[in-house]
Amino acid sequence: MNDSHRDAIAQADSMIRYKRVEEKKLASDSGIALMMVLWVLTLLIVMTFAFSVTVRTEALSTGTFMEQLENKYLAEAGFQRALLEIFHRKACKSGSVKPAEADMYSADGRFHQGKIGDGHYQYAIMDESGKISINLLTDTSGILLNNLLVGLGVEKQQADAIVDSILDWKDPDDLHRLNGAESDYYQNLPTPYRSKDADFDTLEELLLVKGVTQDILYGTEDRPGLLPFLTVHSPSRQINIFSARPELLKAVPFMTNDMVQAVVRHRDERDGNMNNFGLQSIMAAGDMAKAASCLTTADSNVYSIESIGYKKEGAGAYALNAVVRIEGGDRFRILSYQSPAHAETRKNESLSR
Repeated sequence: MNDSHRDAIAQADSMIRYKRVEEKKLASDSGIALMMVLWVLTLLIVMTFAFSVTVRTEALSTGTFMEQLENKYLAEAGFQRALLEIFHRKACKSGSVKPAEADMYSADGRFHQGKIGDGHYQYAIMDESGKISINLLTDTSGILLNNLLVGLGVEKQQADAIVDSILDWKDPDDLHRLNGAESDYYQNLPTPYRSKDADFDTLEELLLVKGVTQDILYGTEDRPGLLPFLTVHSPSRQINIFSARPELLKAVPFMTNDMVQAVVRHRDERDGNMNNFGLQSIMAAGDMAKAASCLTTADSNVYSIESIGYKKEGAGAYALNAVVRIEGGDRFRILSYQSPAHAETRKNESLSR
């Protein structure tokens, strides 16, 4: 084999190797391109899914916001309706308006219902004189709060500590009662603070007082809390028998279950009528006369209002609470206003009118 043949064979072999290298390189480039296409497709799928989830979430959020807004306005409608009923009640009491049969709503915390279009509201009116005035509590009247706590399921020893601690919290001195607490107790807590030694501005301040827990103040699913039975707005030490809840009436010394049932039955029969001769006769009978020192039939001019608005019952209901003072025939002052507030729906007490 001469040199020319060897050169030709070498050249052919070189070309074959080059072709194989090029084929491998092309196959490698094709694989990389395929992987890139797959990655891009995967990224596009993820982005599309994320975008669809975002759009759906935004749509749901918008729907929920609109539903809550509608429920809020329904609750405000209930608040305005309650104000109307309060003014109507005052006008009937003064004699400027003659009430028709079952024309006045009670002010004892029972719910009444209303409807606007496909929306609903429930509202309750409560005369604040039907509650314990926490700022007017004394060592003597403290037994009423003590009895209430025990009736709500609080242990007697803890009830004693709570009542004494409330009295210590608002009195001006640093001397604590037998089961009470002053600044020396609160200063030793993990987050120390001092006893106020002044009146309560809000009922939520009670959470700062020794022995008072959130369950005791706000209640649980099984039992009510203290909140509906106390006020910082009533100027009376006595409890209005027209508006006090049965649980509070049971806490009045010398009041028996039969007496409480008689009072509630009379209120239900009268249902808002301000004629109190029947109740006065009940109060004058037997042991009721002994309890009369804690009771009154006089209304106050301060009312708490709870209103709940909803489109679908039990779905996203909106609640608001307010306390108003009536200052004339057509004037009122808002003393407190919580919106939104915790909804306390007592359906078994709701009355359709």
